[in-house]
Amino acid sequence: MTEFEIKTLVAIILAIVGYFVKYLNDLRIMNKKALLESKKSKLNSELNRVNEQLEKFYGPLKALRESSEIAWSGFRQKYRSNTPHYFSNNDMPNEEELKAWRLWMSIVFMPNNNKMFEIINSRLDLLIEEEMPESLKLLCAHVAAYKTVLHKWEQNDFSEHTSIINFPSKEVNKYVDSSFSKLKKRQNELIGLIKE
Repeated sequence: MTEFEIKTLVAIILAIVGYFVKYLNDLRIMNKKALLESKKSKLNSELNRVNEQLEKFYGPLKALRESSEIAWSGFRQKYRSNTPHYFSNNDMPNEEELKAWRLWMSIVFMPNNNKMFEIINSRLDLLIEEEMPESLKLLCAHVAAYKTVLHKWEQNDFSEHTSIINFPSKEVNKYVDSSFSKLKKRQNELIGLIKE
């Protein structure tokens, strides 16, 4: 083989090797881009889920619960503020206080409770957990049981004033606040990861 032929052969081999190196590098870059796109797609899907949980479940529950709590505090400041419980076996409310109770329960508290009941029952798919937490089960049971009391009031039967199941205020507050906080934290993390 002549020197020219050797140089030509080396040039051809280098060109072929260069082509394969470039091809392999392009494949690596494409795979890396595909992995990044797949990761971003998964992060976007998770962010969409978290946004929906906050917007349609935990956010509304938190807003309703907090507004009810403020209304309850105002109600208790005006009525029977000197007693630890509105209904007490030792010191039952008088007729004026019972009328106030029925009014506030019918106009303020039960409409909010019914909205929470509807959110829970219509959007269980947005729960963080696989099973409904006990606090939400108790809230729904309280609301359902109170409907019989309200129905009696509509019939001018005021023999009952409370549900047979107490409103699980502390449990619901703890659950909703904790879940909302976790989701907000995750939402911020996901936004940060997607922007990278």
